[in-house]
Amino acid sequence: MIFERASDIVTDDIFLHLPDFVPGTQVYLKLEGLIPAGSVKLKTAVALIESAEEAGTLRPGTRLVESSSGNLGIALSMVCASKGHPLTVVTDPHATRQSIRVMESLGTEVVEVTARDANGGYLQTRINHVHRLLAENPGMAWLNQYANPANVRAHRERTAKALHHGLRQVDVLFVGAGTTGTLMGCVEYFAEHSPRTRIIAVDTYGSVTFGGPSAPRYIPGLGTSRRPEIYVDNGTFEKVLIDEADTVAVGRQVATRYGLLAGGSTGTVLAAVLQLGPSLPTGSRIAGISPDLGDKYMDTLYSDSWVAEHYADVPDPAEFAPISTG
Repeated sequence: MIFERASDIVTDDIFLHLPDFVPGTQVYLKLEGLIPAGSVKLKTAVALIESAEEAGTLRPGTRLVESSSGNLGIALSMVCASKGHPLTVVTDPHATRQSIRVMESLGTEVVEVTARDANGGYLQTRINHVHRLLAENPGMAWLNQYANPANVRAHRERTAKALHHGLRQVDVLFVGAGTTGTLMGCVEYFAEHSPRTRIIAVDTYGSVTFGGPSAPRYIPGLGTSRRPEIYVDNGTFEKVLIDEADTVAVGRQVATRYGLLAGGSTGTVLAAVLQLGPSLPTGSRIAGISPDLGDKYMDTLYSDSWVAEHYADVPDPAEFAPISTG
């Protein structure tokens, strides 16, 4: 196959079966990390930019700005480089150094904010800086992944549809909640095309998206210190919170047992599968969305020194068993 742009290459049909991950069930991971941008966020980036182009808010030479902890920033950098749009990404200390270097290598201006917001995170600080840049540069355009319906539409029309068509029968779907674009897209799609599918939204302790108290978080990807505008809790899906220490343990377990070096969000999703899996009916077909791979997490999730510095108690990675989230 020949493509005109790197951002046109989306591998939306790759699934990994995890035998015996939860005894008595079938567990499948939809792998998004094989996309050239390295994550599911390429579909978001394409949708956000195409929506802005169609609306006439993005013209040749318009500088775009977006807030990102890494993956969307990389994806936007790819799309903008291929289309000639200048881009500024506002990020924070949770973004990996590798992600920042990738964005800069693609020609993106990266601005890092360091002050925590009122909820102990960086998201509101990043957004405040975006507003400051917009006030100082009237010609700049903000894509706003947190409120833009194109974020949800991308995953309703692409991610959820591809998952359903690829696996056909999905009894339970575990989806991580970051900006919640993937989550809400899946909720909308399955409500129409497979209403019997049970959807479980997964987030980390310390995130405020589900209404819980804020607390420090260290692994980028899932979780927010400010509820995204596109998130709608309409009662049609369930919610579970996972401790980041369990994310670390499960990520490492999957690496050593299945040979998959998964990203932080994947570890969180699979920790939720382990927690709830034993309560699911025997024979259930379980799907989880793996947003990215683990190459960007070598200095965090897979670094013994970093883990020891940030978590007092991490379950033994050698013990592959259901994990309690407290």
